[in-house]
Amino acid sequence: MSIKVYVDGQAGTTGLKIVNRLEMREDITLLKIADEDRHNDQKRAEIMSEADFTFLCLPDDAAREAVTLGEHKTRFIDASTAHRTNPAWAYGFPELAPEFREKIMHSDQTAVPGCYASGFISVLYPLVKHKLIPADFPVFAYATSGYSGAGKKAIAQYEGDEKPEEFNSPRQYALSQQHKHLPEMQLFSGLTYQPMFNPIICDYYSGMVVSVPIQTRMLDRKISIQQVNDMFQEHYENAKLVRVNALMPPEEQKAFFLASNTLSGQNKLEIFTFGNDDQMLLCARLDNLGKGASGAAVQCLNIMIGIDETTGLL
Repeated sequence: MSIKVYVDGQAGTTGLKIVNRLEMREDITLLKIADEDRHNDQKRAEIMSEADFTFLCLPDDAAREAVTLGEHKTRFIDASTAHRTNPAWAYGFPELAPEFREKIMHSDQTAVPGCYASGFISVLYPLVKHKLIPADFPVFAYATSGYSGAGKKAIAQYEGDEKPEEFNSPRQYALSQQHKHLPEMQLFSGLTYQPMFNPIICDYYSGMVVSVPIQTRMLDRKISIQQVNDMFQEHYENAKLVRVNALMPPEEQKAFFLASNTLSGQNKLEIFTFGNDDQMLLCARLDNLGKGASGAAVQCLNIMIGIDETTGLL
């Protein structure tokens, strides 16, 4: 039996990726809306009433409004920021813990994590859960990302003939410490206080690394870098789309360069533990359009349908 799926916001970067991932699957029937009807609420509501699942790839306010159009008629998977911290919605990061996966399986409303948040939470949730750092630890994170996550306008600027000179350089932003991912980063990591977060957009298309430095002298007990790596290995032991890399010897770390675009086009997330027992650098690498957006959305769909979560993703 074919599952009917509608992507509301099919023309955006994430929507297009979801459509591309699903249109080749024999178990999915994609319901598409005519371009001239994309803002016609009646037409959208009609398609939602026919769809088994509706992806919301819209600005936040539009995503909230869209839920009222299809309420009780379709199951939602929201790729916007609108519902990520809403306790009524499942949070679409099944590898974090069995209870996350269980809620996704049985929910009619699942919120896809943000790209930066996915990398950050993949590292912080286990650290806090397994009590290697306290919930009130002062956490700082920085991240490098390709420009595709900035939306159509920014993509056009980066790829245009009249690209501003400063776009050739990595650019820090969200300097006011009010990045839209911060609420979910705090909530789903179990942190008492919001972390400081420094995102950096760079002149390449997709892929990101989220990095969290830990000065262990600030902890109330001693932990080792090997202990942290072992914890990550155990926590994600059965994860199909999250890989924890082995701890590199010091000499190998010295010669290693961590690129941010290595997983571009893939749907996996990698975790690295660098440094030493005194100064640790914990990193998560992923594609901001894959495991950080459309790949995670399709993974949630697969779980909600009740099939292998990696279907169409490997």
